[in-house]
Amino acid sequence: MRANPAKIRRLLCRLHDEIREAVRAAQRRGARRLTRVAAVTTADTIYGIDKVSEHTVLAWFTKHWPKRWPVELVMEGLEHEAVTFPRGTPVAKTLYKCILDPIDGTRSLMYDKRSAWSLAALAPQRGAKTNLSDIFVAVMTELPVSKQGRADQFSVVRGGGVKAERIDLRTGRRTKFRPRPSRAKDVGHGFASFVKFFPPGKAWAAEREEKLWCVLGAGVEIFDDQYLSSGGQIYELLMGHDRFIADLRPLAFAALRVRAALACHPYDICTALIAQEAGCIVTAPDGKPLRVPLDTTSPVAWVGYANKALARMIGPELRRQLKL
Repeated sequence: MRANPAKIRRLLCRLHDEIREAVRAAQRRGARRLTRVAAVTTADTIYGIDKVSEHTVLAWFTKHWPKRWPVELVMEGLEHEAVTFPRGTPVAKTLYKCILDPIDGTRSLMYDKRSAWSLAALAPQRGAKTNLSDIFVAVMTELPVSKQGRADQFSVVRGGGVKAERIDLRTGRRTKFRPRPSRAKDVGHGFASFVKFFPPGKAWAAEREEKLWCVLGAGVEIFDDQYLSSGGQIYELLMGHDRFIADLRPLAFAALRVRAALACHPYDICTALIAQEAGCIVTAPDGKPLRVPLDTTSPVAWVGYANKALARMIGPELRRQLKL
């Protein structure tokens, strides 16, 4: 029996609400447990705060996911076994694949610097062929720093527009609002960033960033914001804060012959559909759709434009420089 997409959206929103409250409870208990390294996997480093959310996710799916909609769960930390709900269901018998990043932006949140985001998306089960372009439901929820009193939540069913709510964390009251990506036709006096979080590939990205703006005659007043969260970057596009983002780390690592897991993975960018439904353009660097498998290890290079005009202005020159 195929699921009602609107109901799936509501379910994933409730899951995110539980993750947010579990993380907030952990924040109140103190930072020491949150910042310790709990594990190192092929996908990423797992910190104490990640384990809090992982336990919440598994318990929630066990208790709340409808048995009539068998699903495979793809999530960091579950690389060594197929996890399905109802538990024990063969992957071949599942109808859906759900990809999750319970906390995207762990490093900023665990030091109480900046909000992280909980990300989730659902696609029809196509086995190893299931990819990012198959996603038809997506939800992203803000995991705020401890002093913050409100948090945002976005959800979408493909073709149905974006539902956005601001939640009062003290009362639980939800207020609807409409995200408005920037309508600017250039990047001057705005935020436009190439991702360069870590030393590997930083100079490679910066060199191409500087050359791109010089060739386009974009001027000197272009602001850079290194939001250490792909979900956070999607948020900045949605809200009209950022006009352009390029995460080219996999290309940099390949060019420099650097072996590094510090790249975007499918679970980090699984909510791109939300930005797209709001009118943003999110693609692979070559301008094609993101078709990376829904797993925890594939590196993903992506670019996001706030609108079509910016995509037309920046995209061709970026592809020329990257020889794509």
